[in-house]
Amino acid sequence: MRHAAKAARAAARIVAKAPAAQRTRALRDIASAIDADRSAILAANAKDVAAATAMIAEPVRRSAAAPDRGTGAAGAASEDRRREGSIDRLRLDDARVDSLVRAVREIADAPDVLGRIEHRETRPNGLEVARVRIPLGVIAMIYEARPNVTVDAAALCLKAGNACILRGGREALESNRALARAVRAGLVQAGLPAEAVQLIELTDREAIADLVKLDDLIDLCIPRGGEGLIRYVAEHARVPVIKHYKGVCHVYVHAAADLDMAERIVDNAKTQRPSVCNALETLLIDRAVAEQFVPRLVARLADRVELRGDDTVRTLGGSTVRPASEDDWSAEYLDLVLAVRVVDDLRAAVEHIERYGSDHTEAIITRDTEAAERFVREVDSSTVVVNASTRFADGGELGLGAEIGISTTRLHAYGPMGAEGLTTTKFVVRGSGQIRM
Repeated sequence: MRHAAKAARAAARIVAKAPAAQRTRALRDIASAIDADRSAILAANAKDVAAATAMIAEPVRRSAAAPDRGTGAAGAASEDRRREGSIDRLRLDDARVDSLVRAVREIADAPDVLGRIEHRETRPNGLEVARVRIPLGVIAMIYEARPNVTVDAAALCLKAGNACILRGGREALESNRALARAVRAGLVQAGLPAEAVQLIELTDREAIADLVKLDDLIDLCIPRGGEGLIRYVAEHARVPVIKHYKGVCHVYVHAAADLDMAERIVDNAKTQRPSVCNALETLLIDRAVAEQFVPRLVARLADRVELRGDDTVRTLGGSTVRPASEDDWSAEYLDLVLAVRVVDDLRAAVEHIERYGSDHTEAIITRDTEAAERFVREVDSSTVVVNASTRFADGGELGLGAEIGISTTRLHAYGPMGAEGLTTTKFVVRGSGQIRM
């Protein structure tokens, strides 16, 4: 680990000094290398998918042979969806490779962030003081399942003038190897050191613990995956860690909501891709519209989504709504399950979010501009949305080109992180002979 980190540190110094044109050329060469190597990348991914499918199938066979322990059809369907979701996150196909290539080219075409002057002023003593954006240095990226992270992380780190050390999960090892080879080939083609992007192929947890202790060589660690992985990294790290434990995202249907709009947004936020961190997990409905909206919600979703509601929701929604427990209000289901609660007003909605939320993404549906502005002002989650789906809390959708992760830690970035989130600023002071008295 130390050898890899030392090589990354040396490469980071070279990348940081490279002209923007050279880093842009490297990104375009990386995109071309991925496109050219797609057959090898897809073949490697097919091995990962086959191995993961076989691993999942074995517990299923054992479970089928065991006596029914009362998990029920709903539980079995939920488990099937989770297995399908894990395979889907792992799988690459031509369309997804096209998306990777397109994302790298979009990052290449984005304005350069390095050297940008964030603030400049002349002090009373004549000193000119400016803050200029610079790279962080070496980024350790620790992630599970998704091979696209290999490419997104490498491209964003390079755009921001950093080197990166990538440690993916064992389930995507072959895919990550193939993608990392293409990335490194693009770097070399552009005259930058291949060591600027390194893949750690050790997949045990002890390798993670060793990596995140190298505080003299690594400047930041970004873990992406389940809550268990992120907590493991945070507990063992000596380097700063961007943390995002889970996404308990809320939509609040305000008293002045357009209910047709609310139906569409809630449906999209919950069902479009339920296994991701920006999917809706808890729906809050204003008491003023609950009698109208709850039956509509049940009619639209109950055949696809397990609804868990408070007493009012169950009364208005009927027998298809299961009772919600206290644990449901803080649950990240990552599944077709939705907790639903009726609240008295906007203040009660904000208080619920403050108590149970995870600082990820919250949305309000309303035609009342004043209520929307109050919600935006009082809810301090990393992304706050008005009259749109929580699914837009994504770097690509928010104009970052791609994201390296989502931060809910406030330091030093908050929300979806693109290239700018992988930089910091330094003070540049210009004088004409001033001395301090």
